[in-house]
Amino acid sequence: MTTKYIRLTGLPVFLAVLTLCVIMAFHTHWNSPVKGSVEPSDGASRAWIFSRTDTLNAPVIQGHFLISNVKPGNYMLMLEAKPPYRDSFKQGVIVVDGQPTDVGIIAMYR
Repeated sequence: MTTKYIRLTGLPVFLAVLTLCVIMAFHTHWNSPVKGSVEPSDGASRAWIFSRTDTLNAPVIQGHFLISNVKPGNYMLMLEAKPPYRDSFKQGVIVVDGQPTDVGIIAMYR
């Protein structure tokens, strides 16, 4: 009777593990970072990118930022300013799958 119990409870566990493996096999990790820099280097605290379906962000460290795992598409970039500077925006940032996107140097204004 113990062997039947082990066989019956082992099947659902096996199916759950198999299902998880199949799901993870089709899970996509995007390798399309968006990078750039800020002038002056202490003018911004975070970089954000927005699309209709996604919002991602990363800190600005020593004037540079790198937003990882971005899906391909068209985005708007926003740099969250530190006072006395104002937020800065760049529209039309095109991200291509598997390629880094360099937005260049973004100027921060007072």
